[in-house]
Amino acid sequence: MKKIVLIAFSAVLMVIGGNLASAQSKYGADSAECIKYLSYYAEYYKQKNYDSATPNWRMAYKLCPPQARQSIFVDGAVLVRRLISKNANNPEYKKALIDTLMTLHDTRIANFPKYAVVANNSKGADMTNYFKDDNEVLYKGLGEIIAANGDKTTPSFYMVNFTAAVALYLEGKLEADVIMDLYEKNIAALDAVTPKNEKEAENIANFKTTIENNFINSRVASCENLLQLFTPRFEANPDDLALVSKIALMMSKAENCTDNELYLKAVTAMYKLDPSAKSAYYLFRLHSSKDNVSEASKYMEEALAFPDLDNATAADYNYQYATFCVKNGLGAKGFAAAQKAMDLDESYAGKAYYLMGTIWGSTSCGGDEIARRSPYWVACDYLAKAKAADPSLTDDCNRLIGQYSAYFPKTAEAFMYDLTNGQSYTVSCGGMRAVTTVRTQK
Repeated sequence: MKKIVLIAFSAVLMVIGGNLASAQSKYGADSAECIKYLSYYAEYYKQKNYDSATPNWRMAYKLCPPQARQSIFVDGAVLVRRLISKNANNPEYKKALIDTLMTLHDTRIANFPKYAVVANNSKGADMTNYFKDDNEVLYKGLGEIIAANGDKTTPSFYMVNFTAAVALYLEGKLEADVIMDLYEKNIAALDAVTPKNEKEAENIANFKTTIENNFINSRVASCENLLQLFTPRFEANPDDLALVSKIALMMSKAENCTDNELYLKAVTAMYKLDPSAKSAYYLFRLHSSKDNVSEASKYMEEALAFPDLDNATAADYNYQYATFCVKNGLGAKGFAAAQKAMDLDESYAGKAYYLMGTIWGSTSCGGDEIARRSPYWVACDYLAKAKAADPSLTDDCNRLIGQYSAYFPKTAEAFMYDLTNGQSYTVSCGGMRAVTTVRTQK
């Protein structure tokens, strides 16, 4: 087999030999050696015999001028990536190989400008893969590729570039205005991409979500910065659903940023343009922050009524509503919402039972002495369930149980109403009803 391959190489060289003089400018002063090693490595590469192709490629790369053949760089990148993988446990050599790979990309871009976009995207993919822990390279290097490639940039680069920038900001190496400007540019670039298929559309949506989450988590998204960033954009496009939705999302997640005119306008526009559970929820948040209890309650009930609301979100909304109701004296509504949250997602059980306990503990019932004290029995029942469901609540539950137990009737008082410890008792008031057991103080 080796003999056959060598014969094939010789034949190729014989064909090329007659044209060596005219080829010198392309293949360099030592054109015969350049062409020989190009042929050797190319034949091995075609057979996927990469171990034999590599040393011959090295010679071709050493002997041939950069403009000799673009495949030196394309095939070379494949061979060098294989070497990087094989030498993963040799950090120094691996680093040198990665530097070589970057040089291959740069030399290809410089000598074959017609293919610069493809080469830049290939370089960016290798940067993303081999410089995962070097935020400066990912920020600067991908930034240069984005600037060079424009709308032909691989979409994932916008996400990686911004993620690296946020990391540098958190290290004190970039200013807040740089992050805000980059956020706007990279999101706008992704918005302008026309997806080739459904999968790419899904990926682009995920890239944008990651950028937005990083923007929020960086805390550069202070309310002041968000107002500065979004006010002129909203004034220019008040009926842009994507924009007003983004403003509502960002401002609702920023600290103390829902009590301002921009948030009010954005959320109201969002609900007008696309009535949905989310837009109704944002209106709930807005009105609850302003202590508009009836309006807030109205919009949360509208949000919860949307049939397409998934269970996880519905559970979260119900729990938030229950907390809101407790704060605003809407005991029965709060109790029902807490129960619903727990029914939808059992992970809320501890918190929901705790709220139910506090609701009963703050409920005032009319009637005789026992009837007025009976809500405390129910409150302690739910607090016991709360600490059983979530042991982290034990201290808080025990504290309230201690407070509420002090209001239990004395044994003699219960006796006057023909009641004894352990006896069943039905409590009904405040729009709620519960069956509990009599407990007394000695």
